[in-house]
Amino acid sequence: MKTLVIVESPAKAKTIKKYLPDGYRVEASMGHIIDLPREQMGINVEKDFKPLYITMPDKKEVAKRLKEQAKDSERIFLATDPDREGEAISWHIANLLGVDLDEEVRVEFHEITKKAVSNAFEHRRKIDMDLVNSQQARRILDRLVGYKLSPFLWNKVKKGLSAGRVQSVTTRMIVDREEEIENFVPKEYWLINALLKKEAGEKSFQAKFYGIDGKKTEIKTKEEADAILKKVENGQYVVQKVKQSKRQKNAPFPFTTSTLQQEANKKLGFTTKKTMMIAQQLYEGVEIEGQGLTGLITYLRTDSIRVSEEARSAALAYITAQYGKEYAMYARRKTAKKDGVQDAHEAIRPTMIELSPQSVTGSLSRDQARLYNLIYQRFLASNMKPAQYDVLTVDIACNEVLFRATGSVLVFDGYLKLYDNKTEEDQENMLPSLAEGDVLLLEKITSEQKFTLPPPRYTEASLVKALEERGIGRPSTYAATIATILNRRYVTLEEKKFKPTELGVIVTDVMKEYFKDIIDIDFTAQMESELDKISEGNVDWVELIGAFYQEFTQDLQKAEEMDKIKIPDVISGEKCEKCGSDMLVKDGRYGKFLACSAFPKCKNVKSILETIEAKCPKCGANLTKRRTKRGKIFYGCSAYPDCDYLTWSIPTKEKCEKCGSLKFKKTRAKNAKAACLVCDGEE
Repeated sequence: MKTLVIVESPAKAKTIKKYLPDGYRVEASMGHIIDLPREQMGINVEKDFKPLYITMPDKKEVAKRLKEQAKDSERIFLATDPDREGEAISWHIANLLGVDLDEEVRVEFHEITKKAVSNAFEHRRKIDMDLVNSQQARRILDRLVGYKLSPFLWNKVKKGLSAGRVQSVTTRMIVDREEEIENFVPKEYWLINALLKKEAGEKSFQAKFYGIDGKKTEIKTKEEADAILKKVENGQYVVQKVKQSKRQKNAPFPFTTSTLQQEANKKLGFTTKKTMMIAQQLYEGVEIEGQGLTGLITYLRTDSIRVSEEARSAALAYITAQYGKEYAMYARRKTAKKDGVQDAHEAIRPTMIELSPQSVTGSLSRDQARLYNLIYQRFLASNMKPAQYDVLTVDIACNEVLFRATGSVLVFDGYLKLYDNKTEEDQENMLPSLAEGDVLLLEKITSEQKFTLPPPRYTEASLVKALEERGIGRPSTYAATIATILNRRYVTLEEKKFKPTELGVIVTDVMKEYFKDIIDIDFTAQMESELDKISEGNVDWVELIGAFYQEFTQDLQKAEEMDKIKIPDVISGEKCEKCGSDMLVKDGRYGKFLACSAFPKCKNVKSILETIEAKCPKCGANLTKRRTKRGKIFYGCSAYPDCDYLTWSIPTKEKCEKCGSLKFKKTRAKNAKAACLVCDGEE
């Protein structure tokens, strides 16, 4: 009996094929075959928002091939990804090939192993129309917003712009954060630290000012700080109270899509897009020496921290064998279920615990190995016991002024033995053995002026975290959302932090004034929740979109009355060397550049070079920050083309003691040594 199995990608097809018996043919759909047309909205709003689906022009050959294979097969199974998008792809393919929707043709697996594939075929089911409708509703809603708002922005602001249900809110969050930073008024405060010893010759420790007369006190001015210093002048430092306690630090849970994106960004420097791309490769299958094509991780799109009992048992056995029984966390940790968590898939974990990172590194690319190692170690750590600390808190009085010293000692490393080891920081302020009534020696007391800081700009990791916490979009779409707002030049990345452009601020202001619902964070989160309810069969998708569309069209009609916004060109102050006209500052894909104001008569463009406080080791001229055509940053001599010096090294804030030039690092690693290009050369 000939059986046709349809998956989404060729890599996945190859991996699955080796687990199926003879007579099974596995073909790839290459993602969506059928979708809404690109050149028109493709939705009949008068007929319950009926979508006009077409075979995508670039997928006609794929559709033809699948039809031919279907004619030659007695059975057809649809094994696309186990999520809403995969369910919709299966539904479209079923309609294309004339598959009976009442038959159990849907095969779903969450990891690509022999056991998982076999189990999936044994537990086939019908296509879930609630999941299909949920995907369909999102697609239609996003199409309505995009196809109505984008032409409006083209007409009223600037050609080439776009708006979207999630991208507009994401841009707004970045714009709002920038406003907070600009409007932030720093507040002065002071710290007082005493460096104390138990006895002469012993190592000193630090105690921080806590308060006066036993009450916690903030020091707001220099006068207040000076008054406190006067109170303790020539005073005696006496231990008033010693409190010993224990603290434990629990292991992090295994990865969800969101936490994987955040951690890969923080620890590996990966963008969300890169993380998802590499995770997809690890899930679909990699050629492992001695194993063949092997799926190394479970499905990468999940918001659950749930793990199968079988996988957990394997992890505990491995931990016991490698580190000892005392490290294995046999008791399950209880967690409160978060709102909006689908729990359809397990957390992201290795499919086979015996495939350690060390055993497969030779078969993986560098980035694949790094991400797999992160996923593997996080999963193992999540099944290990907490780290245990002995904490000592000492209150020290001098007259009526109270100081407090805190020290902690790691007594059992637990999961830190494997993951995120920060024991040096934890043991930084080691305290001697102290008892109430001990009189201490003062080595030094200092006061320091500080100012409160504004909230930081979002990094990719913190933006993803904020989006998930607020219920905006879904983690599986964050990479595409971030790529869109960068490509549209609504935001830029400066030192790996998001900053809105003038265009991003203008578009957000227009959206705030005329499309309050679409740009409203709470409304967007509520809409996301309603879309989730469609997948549970609790909300009718036509009614949901109908209610939204009625309000949306009214807002659009009012917005059409606004005047066109003219974005003024910024004159750089430079003249065009070709025609003498003013050079204008323009925004491009890789940042700002200069373009002649006489365009299109004169098409002269040139880079804006940012000079840095670093000297060229070849000729002594200043270095300038530049970008390659692909956007990668390097530093070249400002005397180019007379001097051709360039470096990929990264400037630091440190200056050379000999020549005053900035020092550079080869890599961004914290322990990387900084060196002066002029005096030390490049290592």
